[in-house]
Amino acid sequence: MERRQQFHHSGVPYLMLAPQILIIAVFFFYPAAQAIYLSFMLEDPWGLSSTFIGFENYQMLFSSAEYLKSIGFTLLFSFTVALLSLALALLLAVKANNIRRGQSGYKVTLTWVYAVAPAVAGIMGSFLFNPHFGTFTGMFAIVGWDFSYQTRAFDATFALIIVSVWKQVSVNFVYFLAGLQSISHSVREAAELDCPSDRRRFWTITFPLLAPTGFFLLVINLTYAFFDTFGIIDTMTSGGPGGSTTTLVYKVFQDGFIGADLGGSSAQSVVLLLLVLALTYFQFRVIERKVHY
Repeated sequence: MERRQQFHHSGVPYLMLAPQILIIAVFFFYPAAQAIYLSFMLEDPWGLSSTFIGFENYQMLFSSAEYLKSIGFTLLFSFTVALLSLALALLLAVKANNIRRGQSGYKVTLTWVYAVAPAVAGIMGSFLFNPHFGTFTGMFAIVGWDFSYQTRAFDATFALIIVSVWKQVSVNFVYFLAGLQSISHSVREAAELDCPSDRRRFWTITFPLLAPTGFFLLVINLTYAFFDTFGIIDTMTSGGPGGSTTTLVYKVFQDGFIGADLGGSSAQSVVLLLLVLALTYFQFRVIERKVHY
């Protein structure tokens, strides 16, 4: 007769996990369930009555040219911010890693931006790109660019991208620098012997070793561009001019909190959730396969 060993576990691990599970349930699962429920309802502005209307909120969304425009802008803005932030941070990390003396000073200088809140970064961007006394606006005027982020859609998008990238570069820099410094000295020496070209050595040896770090930062940066840039957009452009810089997150805020359209904004939040889930699935199923740990 076969005997099976049984192990008795105490309830302490479950007790330690209970607060975190409770927080996730209260602040994530419950609001998500409420958003799905409200997306099928027509709510009055005061929340006193509701009527079931099925998929009518979703039909109105995808028949709205304004909402489809916000989807296109969100994808363009998010991927541009993520790629520029990663590329610039990688360049700075490589340059800082090659410095032998005074490296700590460069680290502090390049990472202090992380302490700036997105809303504060947006206010700073408003001053830098101000059409009357902005520093960057004056520089653009020298080369003949009549820059005005308050009236031109391209200029507003450009200003938002610059400020958003500046805000996120410091986080990427820290991770990339840590990844570079984690590469063993013996590997670097062998690479220098086998490949005398700095550029070729970076792309064939160093960059593949940074692939896990780069993949992690890609996920983080896309999440940042989708959600955490809300404060920058709100303080700089408020979705203007003419709704040209309205992301999906900011449109949920406009329709739900300002327009008091609870059903429509709930449907938008559900669509945004599905979009982010699909994008995350694509990253982990397709892009991660090219990452070697």
